[in-house]
Amino acid sequence: MKKNQHQNLQKGLLPRHVQFIALAGMIGTGIFKGSSDTLNMAGPSVIVAYLIGGLLLFIIMAALGEMAIAYPNLNVQHLVNKAFGFQISYIVGWLYWINWTLVTVVELLAAGSFLQFWFPALPLWLLSFLCAVVIVGINLFQVKYYGELEFWFAGIKIIALVAFIVLGFLLLLGFIPSNIQDPLSNFTAHGGFFPHGLSGTFSAFLVVMFSYGGAELIGVAITETKDADRVLPKIIKGAVWRVIIFYVLPILIICGMIPWNKVTGQDSPFVQVFSSTGLPGAAHIMNFVLLTAVLSAANSGIYATSRTLFSMAQDDVAPKILAKVSSKGIPIMGIMVASICILAAVYLAYLTPSQVIGYLMTIPGFTVMILWMSICAAQLKLRPHYKNNPAFKVKWFPYTSIFALLSLGIIFIGFIFNTNNLIGTSVCLVTLGILIILSFIYGKPVKNKILA
Repeated sequence: MKKNQHQNLQKGLLPRHVQFIALAGMIGTGIFKGSSDTLNMAGPSVIVAYLIGGLLLFIIMAALGEMAIAYPNLNVQHLVNKAFGFQISYIVGWLYWINWTLVTVVELLAAGSFLQFWFPALPLWLLSFLCAVVIVGINLFQVKYYGELEFWFAGIKIIALVAFIVLGFLLLLGFIPSNIQDPLSNFTAHGGFFPHGLSGTFSAFLVVMFSYGGAELIGVAITETKDADRVLPKIIKGAVWRVIIFYVLPILIICGMIPWNKVTGQDSPFVQVFSSTGLPGAAHIMNFVLLTAVLSAANSGIYATSRTLFSMAQDDVAPKILAKVSSKGIPIMGIMVASICILAAVYLAYLTPSQVIGYLMTIPGFTVMILWMSICAAQLKLRPHYKNNPAFKVKWFPYTSIFALLSLGIIFIGFIFNTNNLIGTSVCLVTLGILIILSFIYGKPVKNKILA
């Protein structure tokens, strides 16, 4: 890559910033609002989907971390380019940008819906627009300030989730009195643990993948991180524990506290749980935490989209104007493009406020699976060619990477042929087709320029 062709991003992120950015990308609408969709699809068996998804996530993060140490300062798109050439990396780079743009939009729309808990008379589009103004403003600061704000944003939701887990188990086990009677029976009393069979559990994977998408953000943040070799292994080794603590345990509590078929989707299941306990003010506190959480995820989303566009513009994969950096070292044009996309989503919320979040949430599930499959495939291709032996490696290679690649492929194919995902499938396949055509149009003159 040509270092002096454009201005460079600031290396202002500290290790604690990167750890919390990876967490922030994972903990957002997918768990706080999407959990109502997965519960309706699979009932209590959704816990199985989250556990399997967590295992796949761990393998993907480990593969990405291994490659990032073997090839310092290369992001996800660069690694795919090194493995498969320009055309595949072109498709993956733009898919990743589309994915994070949609995630950012969903998080901001979810933030607007949480604000409606207090301001029911105000429309979703207006509340979402106000949230967007705040988040875009934050991203215009120097990256070290973004990292610091994200650290505290993520800290609030992590503390709240831990509090939810502790309080939830105390209520479930009867140490704290509540209005809920025989909570443990909710796991089997309403159609059993698998109320919709294994097909119901399988159908929940799309939202589960959307929920877990974001952990691979370390592959973007690593280019702005100090002491990357030391930081990455710690982040990856903690991935499984974060999944168990922040996804599986809260879902266990929700399934025990309220019957899965009583999860409405109008409010977050987390708010429903606290509302059902009769504890004064608990629902309002939880709603505030949820608002903070999705704003944090949106904050990470704008960071990811702007850095992805910057990287692609430097490599002539995107228009060169998008490589423009402000005097503070911020990819200003990338943030402006993200802002335009958010305005388009706010307009969609104006047109279809009741359906927009559900429609948009399914599409990133597809793009995350394609991205994760490309990471696995790149690691399988690159591992034999490492010049230096990385300190962190995926165990039981190549079987773990092959297992993840095949599992993701089966899930992806299953969802393409599921008629319930018609809109998401159509948008994803049309977008993929357009990117494949564009990769052939723009691929020949700049083939393999990225790593030349």
